[in-house]
Amino acid sequence: MTDHPSTYNAEDTYREGIQWDDRASLHRVDDGGGLLDQGKGLRDGTFADLVKHMMLLPEDERSKYYIDKAGDRKFQAKEVTALAQLDDYPHKA
Repeated sequence: MTDHPSTYNAEDTYREGIQWDDRASLHRVDDGGGLLDQGKGLRDGTFADLVKHMMLLPEDERSKYYIDKAGDRKFQAKEVTALAQLDDYPHKA
């Protein structure tokens, strides 16, 4: 999994597209967020693996969860469903 890019010499730190191997964690929508939000994750892994996990949930259950991706970006169920349909999604069946 990738970490935040180095700022030393700051060359080649931007990569186009979705970084499927970024660190991510699965959270319940109603977990309250806050200062200790990082400790409330239900599952950790790569972004691609957590998208796969959410897609294995029953459709009516997905809206109860979101993925918190490296870079402080949250992906809700509708976005996750759309991402799973992309051609470059690593676990696409």
